[in-house]
Amino acid sequence: MHELGSFRLSTLCPTSLIYQLNPIYELARKGPPLNMLAIDILKWPGMNQAFLFSFFLTLVLIGLIIVVGMRRPADRKATWGEAIFGATYVFAVMFIAFGVVPHQFIDHADKNLGWSRDKLIFGPGGILKPESAGGWNPITLQYEAVRDVVVVLIHVYFFGLMLFIWSWWQKRGDVKPKELPVSTYGRPLVKKA
Repeated sequence: MHELGSFRLSTLCPTSLIYQLNPIYELARKGPPLNMLAIDILKWPGMNQAFLFSFFLTLVLIGLIIVVGMRRPADRKATWGEAIFGATYVFAVMFIAFGVVPHQFIDHADKNLGWSRDKLIFGPGGILKPESAGGWNPITLQYEAVRDVVVVLIHVYFFGLMLFIWSWWQKRGDVKPKELPVSTYGRPLVKKA
């Protein structure tokens, strides 16, 4: 090992000089202080592949419902086999949308992002720092609550999407009547025969 002023150079590890010269690299090597960040910046975005796959799989499966609905005549009656297959398909889509996708996000938030009960939200510059941690805010905000709000929003999104698809499926065969032109008095105009 060679000494150069206050720096020690190691011939075996040339990156040690980088850690000694730049405090950002030293912080990256040691990690951020506890409760400072809920997300490890060096591993961001840290996306959970299972969450993304299940989310987009659900959207593709819902898109297939639209494709089938556009090709299938609206007045055609379903056979019992088609009805059983359709019911099983919709159950599987709803199981993935309301069961798998939220679970994968909770798993991602807990394991990858570290959003747990002990991670407090301090906000930018500590403006949301709770009284228990020496701040002014009487409410203790935790990242676990943010995780739960995101899960509720996932449920609301898929519930709204399901309502839209159900409504669209029921109305796909309806023919809108043409509006007749009206007079200045609001009565329909009729041609004389």
